[in-house]
Amino acid sequence: MTEKRYVRQAAALKYDAAKKQAPVLAASGKGLTAEAIIKRAQDNGVPIQQDPALVGLLAELEVNEMIPADLYEAVAEVFAFIYQADKQAGK
Repeated sequence: MTEKRYVRQAAALKYDAAKKQAPVLAASGKGLTAEAIIKRAQDNGVPIQQDPALVGLLAELEVNEMIPADLYEAVAEVFAFIYQADKQAGK
């Protein structure tokens, strides 16, 4: 029996309403790259939401690509999470 190894995966989103109509994928990666994305978010006080299914879908996009309409609802939930986390932190 072979053991499946879990490889950490991460994605980062950014949104500037003045420049884009939808959020874009700012970074994406697996393994050490994912760890670096997560560490940078932690170092900068960026809230982190764990959603492996969404990260898997975002990983199919190119960096700086706009989020497709079929992912708007899931991405909106991420931004709502960030808004609430910032609100609780007094930001």
